[in-house]
Amino acid sequence: MKVAVIGAGAVGTAIAAKIVERNLADVVLVDVVPGLAEGKALDILHASPILGFTRTIRGTTELEACLWSELVVVACGRTRQPGMTREELLEQNAATIREVAATLRAYAPGATVLVVTNPLDVMTWLVAEVTGFPRKRVLGMAGVLDAARLRYLLGQELGVAPKDVSTLVLGSHGEQMLPLLGYTFVGGVPVKEKISQAQWDELVRKTREAGADIVRLLQKGSASYAPAVSVVEMVEAILLDQKRILVASVWCDGPYGIRGAYLGLPVLLGREGIEAIQELSLSQEELLCLQRTAKEIEGLFAKVASLRA
Repeated sequence: MKVAVIGAGAVGTAIAAKIVERNLADVVLVDVVPGLAEGKALDILHASPILGFTRTIRGTTELEACLWSELVVVACGRTRQPGMTREELLEQNAATIREVAATLRAYAPGATVLVVTNPLDVMTWLVAEVTGFPRKRVLGMAGVLDAARLRYLLGQELGVAPKDVSTLVLGSHGEQMLPLLGYTFVGGVPVKEKISQAQWDELVRKTREAGADIVRLLQKGSASYAPAVSVVEMVEAILLDQKRILVASVWCDGPYGIRGAYLGLPVLLGREGIEAIQELSLSQEELLCLQRTAKEIEGLFAKVASLRA
């Protein structure tokens, strides 16, 4: 199996390393900066005698190297700077993503594409538009990362291992994310039996602001490790046909009363990409929030389309 990772920044490099470390696939790492992807790939390979992985990785500046990849991870483009919103990245990253998507259409027509570039939902839509791939094969990394952050915070709040916390975070990857209290459990016990509404609201606030907090602390760059392992969890589900139920940014055309938007929803993820969207029972307030978010994302689609003119 072959996976192409487009972008050899901190996120892309960490994704590539994790894929080969887990022996999931051979990887080609692509970046426009001469020598960057090649150097990162060589550095990863030097760890193989210690970690024991047998998969190969090579770096290149040529997008055409993604030829016949089964899965492509798009992690290129600008990252947020302090004070910058994901939406402010839109114009800067749209041109890059268009070029990448056009190359994928020509050289990897059978690939499933997993988008990481921000603003996530809009860039995922743009890849789908330019490639013309079936929508089930174009998805974005969204709720897995957001849920991981909330699980960590809940574990800290309750003094339990975060791995024993489960939750779902729908909607947009960003400030409009929708954590679901009714689908959040600690060791199988509903979390609403363990914390107050005020505690929950504060944890949700911290989750929404987690990415911006990291950007502010780093001064340059943004989160990389947690996004990378979130992506690799999805990559593993696809390559190994695990039939995992994970939240991804996917094309919604009917479920939840939403038509014509990419946003984070729970899906059945396997070898064919998005195999089904899972419809949950939501409160009226949650459903309206999800629908409002979809409308706002649709507006960003129109903005991106206008940039082409």
